[in-house]
Amino acid sequence: MRPAGLSSQTKPPWLKVAIPPGGSYLETMSALQKMGVNTVCLEARCPNMAQCFSKGTATFLILGPKCTRNCRFCGVEQGPEFLPPPDEPRRVAETAAAMGLDYVVVTSVCRDDLADKGAGQFAITVKEIRRKSLKTKVELLIPDFRGAVGFALDVVLEEAPDLIAHNMETVQRLYPKVRPQADYQGSLRVLAALRAKAPDLPIKSGLMLGLGESPQEVRDALYALLDSGCNVITLGQYLQPSKRHLSVERYLPPEEFVQWKEEALGLGFEAVASGPLVRSSYQAKELFLSVVKE
Repeated sequence: MRPAGLSSQTKPPWLKVAIPPGGSYLETMSALQKMGVNTVCLEARCPNMAQCFSKGTATFLILGPKCTRNCRFCGVEQGPEFLPPPDEPRRVAETAAAMGLDYVVVTSVCRDDLADKGAGQFAITVKEIRRKSLKTKVELLIPDFRGAVGFALDVVLEEAPDLIAHNMETVQRLYPKVRPQADYQGSLRVLAALRAKAPDLPIKSGLMLGLGESPQEVRDALYALLDSGCNVITLGQYLQPSKRHLSVERYLPPEEFVQWKEEALGLGFEAVASGPLVRSSYQAKELFLSVVKE
């Protein structure tokens, strides 16, 4: 696979997204603001926000809006100095019910300051969503829980989410630069522990491309993810949230993402979303249904 693509100096036209006028977009935004819930869509400045809001979907962000870490790719603010809101799970569940969602994605900031690293809030949120609707599917995108894999994962899995994701984000060589407070092997251990504890659960991860990785490094990461038990993968273009974040090294053309999808499927992944605007939760329901037939 050739490392073709535009340089970081030119943002290509395929990454320009128009905000749809009125309709569902404004209704979704209003509902989220009214309930006072956080979304990764807004906090992380996701490029798919307009598209997802127009379809009445959103990815809920729990444990507050600020993160104890400072990853150099992420637009979420660093903080916090407060306990997570105790009514946050209820508000997320009520918002999901008000939006009529039958598939809910819940993720979080990292809360290394908490004794359980936030695992309990994930579990309560799943319970609250299910209390509102037993038919609603719940996908969790979890942090690494700062290595507290056994206890934290047991707490989260107790509520039987329908899919769990944990993102690798980038290749091993770039971890010190991109995720200085995280550990590549540690993330693989999280995924391997999930597979050992829940053999039949769909397990997803995601990689950003365009940070300076080589094709072989991406390939090595895909092999490592498969070996850990991950069976669903998302591949998307890294976009710089602000000038203080890491610069884009290269904009990959759409056809290169198509090639990566074909290769990932050939390696053994059961479901792959790959494209310039793909993010961890992009078309989450569709990916889930392609792995778990209903």
